[in-house]
Amino acid sequence: MHVPKVFQQDDPVALHELMMKYPLASLIAYSATGIEVNHIPFFLTNSTEELHGNTTEKLTLQGHIAKANPLWQNVKDNAEILLVFHGPNCYISPNYYPTKKEQGKAVPTWNYVAVHVKGLLHYRFDTDFKLAMLNNLTIQHEQNQEKPWSITDAPMQYIQRMLAAIVGLEIEILSITGKWKVSQNQPEINKQGLVVWIV
Repeated sequence: MHVPKVFQQDDPVALHELMMKYPLASLIAYSATGIEVNHIPFFLTNSTEELHGNTTEKLTLQGHIAKANPLWQNVKDNAEILLVFHGPNCYISPNYYPTKKEQGKAVPTWNYVAVHVKGLLHYRFDTDFKLAMLNNLTIQHEQNQEKPWSITDAPMQYIQRMLAAIVGLEIEILSITGKWKVSQNQPEINKQGLVVWIV
């Protein structure tokens, strides 16, 4: 992703918040059959790791695919992959810019927010991992419901069958790149013009 300095987003809190608010990511990987893209909701996890007497924070992303999805057979465990998280985006007309009325020098563009995560893909088949991952995803997405649904609301025998039909995914994060292209390169008068049109 081309990221001019003016659009670069390095704040880890902002990056993590976008990944949590817009969790449906495009998982892009090379396979024996070519490039594969899957669209999967992920849950950002945070744990600490002890290494050579030093404690470090370890971030991973967790999700799942149907066992019928050939991804886990076509892409090797520990393969490097790319996840793309898409935030808000919209078309920007030159008509939104007050400077266009003055001098006519304006062209259309597109404003957007995106996060790219490079990582190592690990498949998880153990029931404990899959159950914890599904609980985390469910809690995250049910929290605004009046009566949040829980995995325990379904019969355990049914849940066990569902767990057997999925493959857990765990992404070991190598790097996170953020791009916030939201008219930072425009003069203040044009930024205010956007607020009037978009809000």
